[in-house]
Amino acid sequence: RHSCSECHFGFSADEHPKRAFRSARDFSIAHAESCRRCHFDKYTKTLESIHYTMLNQGNLKAPVCTDCHGSHGVAQARLDRLTSARRCQHCHEEIYATYVKSVHGNALVNEHNADVPICVDCHTAHTIEDARTADYREKVPSICGRCHANESLMQKYGLYPGVVNSYLQDFHGVTLKFYRLEKERRGEAPQQAIATCVDCHGVHDITKTSGPYTNLVKDRLVKQCEQCHPGATKNFPDAWLSHYKPSLKHAPLVFLVNLAYRIFIPFMLIGLLLQILLHVWRYAVNK
Repeated sequence: RHSCSECHFGFSADEHPKRAFRSARDFSIAHAESCRRCHFDKYTKTLESIHYTMLNQGNLKAPVCTDCHGSHGVAQARLDRLTSARRCQHCHEEIYATYVKSVHGNALVNEHNADVPICVDCHTAHTIEDARTADYREKVPSICGRCHANESLMQKYGLYPGVVNSYLQDFHGVTLKFYRLEKERRGEAPQQAIATCVDCHGVHDITKTSGPYTNLVKDRLVKQCEQCHPGATKNFPDAWLSHYKPSLKHAPLVFLVNLAYRIFIPFMLIGLLLQILLHVWRYAVNK
């Protein structure tokens, strides 16, 4: 617990100087600076965030410590996950309204499922980046992979944990790898579009990909494909085999063709090698 003077410093029993602020908001912003006296590590992280950037640009609506944590009734940092998400709602009402209708938000609000991601899981709490930048976009597969590559968590909900790896091995994921190499070589992000998880699945409005949502997801895919592939038809996304490896259950024809090649190619190579060895043997005998 802290005494009043630890946050409201500069006052004493003898001196209580007046301070002039243009507005109550200016006072809140100035007062939030006192938090860094105890929480300097967290404070330095906020200096890299989009919120601090907006504040420096003169946007007084950008949140400071006390907007999220409170001033006198400071709550525990590890809040109930729904309460944490609702803190972000104060500024991001439209996004929150979209999120609660998504597969993640619905599970959080209506089922009280603590496993689903909330705002801070994807955007972090203090080092919040501008999600519209290429740098953040590049990190999306890694962010989604925290849950969707977690085998024990995915097994709990009957979901396939190989979706991120299958993405990285596919053409879009390979493009991302080249993008990262080019960025490292040049020291800056190349200007090119890269399809990541959010392009197909959505950002805050993520829905299930099966059941009554199948057509909705497919319509979204076509619109997204058209952005990079002009003239993409309604069946254009069908050319993709999805995140699942070909099997008798998923893409059986492709699985059987792959199996046939795996059998045929070794036999062909063994046959050619045997033929060469027979020629060498015959040549040695006749010499």
